[in-house]
Amino acid sequence: MTAGKSPLVPTFNNLSLYAQDSWKVNPRVILTYGLRWEYVPPPYDAEGNQPATLERLQNGNFSLVTSGGSLWKTTYDNLAPRIGLSYKLSQKTGRETILRGGFGFFYDLGDGPVANAFATSFPFVATKRLPANSTYPLSATNAAPPPFPASPAVGDFLFVFDPDLKLPRVCQWNVAVEQSLGPSQSMSTSYVAAVGRRLLRLEKLGPLTPPVAALDQSYLTRNTATSDYHAMQLQFQRRLSRGLQALVSYTWSHSIDISSSDSKGLQPGSLNKTDPALDRGPSDFDVRHSFSSAVTYNLAVPNTHSVANAILRNWAIDSIFIARSATPVDVIYSIFTSYGLASLRPDLVVGQPLYLADPTVAGGRRINRAAFIIPTTQRQGMLSRNALRGFGAWQLDFAVRRQFKLKDTANMQLRAEFFNIFNHPNFADPGSGSFNTNSLSDPNFGKSVQMLGRGLGASTAGLNALYQIGGPRSIQLSLKLQF
Repeated sequence: MTAGKSPLVPTFNNLSLYAQDSWKVNPRVILTYGLRWEYVPPPYDAEGNQPATLERLQNGNFSLVTSGGSLWKTTYDNLAPRIGLSYKLSQKTGRETILRGGFGFFYDLGDGPVANAFATSFPFVATKRLPANSTYPLSATNAAPPPFPASPAVGDFLFVFDPDLKLPRVCQWNVAVEQSLGPSQSMSTSYVAAVGRRLLRLEKLGPLTPPVAALDQSYLTRNTATSDYHAMQLQFQRRLSRGLQALVSYTWSHSIDISSSDSKGLQPGSLNKTDPALDRGPSDFDVRHSFSSAVTYNLAVPNTHSVANAILRNWAIDSIFIARSATPVDVIYSIFTSYGLASLRPDLVVGQPLYLADPTVAGGRRINRAAFIIPTTQRQGMLSRNALRGFGAWQLDFAVRRQFKLKDTANMQLRAEFFNIFNHPNFADPGSGSFNTNSLSDPNFGKSVQMLGRGLGASTAGLNALYQIGGPRSIQLSLKLQF
């Protein structure tokens, strides 16, 4: 197969207008309010070669406009009001108590999956299949780039959008009580919520009108996803005082959604008789419990002119400790359908445990393959999305540093940092990274096959997995000159 790509200049425009005002009702109450308006027309190609669009989307029928046009209709009612309140419940010095609250609407630009329509989709990319008896090097005829047809050809991808697509919207609110504990310390308790509606969801596309059977893969973006996040957040903060500075926080939360990504291809969507609500479950990033602390302490030494003072002064230690509960694992099986390869969930086997203790595998536990069975028909199984959990994680980072004063305006810092100082093993969840061990067909199903640092995808993102959470113990020495 060979491919060709036409010149294109994707152009994105948006306009945001915002007005805000604050009203000091009395010395204890401050009210802040505002209104934002978003104007986000669909992107277009400045070279004039517009993407393929849908003309009609009704009762599961599609009409494709290959000559191009507006990807979807522009909406003008994207108003986002905001309001915030601050109320001093107590003004006693060193024991101040403040109540804070806020509410607001927020709109996303909705551009997540749009790049696919320009970068990898018809009509900007054309492909052709080479004869089965082709030899290399290719002949001039076979090596010639394919012409750009007026309709999708074999091997083409198609990314289209609901003509009535609207901007994704999130409603957020929070209530917090902050209590001073003396002049340098405070503690806060907060309730935080974010509810997303008409979020974007990428669905595999059904039959077109007229039919285009040659398409390899076709995807449709619609406003069929929702999300709900609720959390209790506790935080203790100490400003630098007597050489000690600290920030400690704990979050108890739950995040539920229908899709955790607006650019990831899904199984056949609601237009193909699969209700998007069947995918509602814990978010891919749902963490029920999360704890973190950061502490800095400047070591105190006697203020004398002794040798010990010269050796021990200007030293400090830093530490960061993080711990969290396990993240979700989505158990799937793959089948070939008229829409291409689809990933669906299996049925549960009654009476079988979901997990098995196994000292021979990483983490000492694996998911039980016998607890699942593939349905006899091509359908979504009874197992809900992201129903299982992988492994929790914790790690302590530690640093020792010393400051040397060179001049009045310059100093030098010598620093030794220890990441994961206890070398605690943290394992990636089954199915993390490039491994498909959450698939029933994988020989290593249900097992963790890599450390957490690599499972987070650090290597593919261009980051060194050694310095991510969940990596092995490592030591770094640095010398910093400040002036």
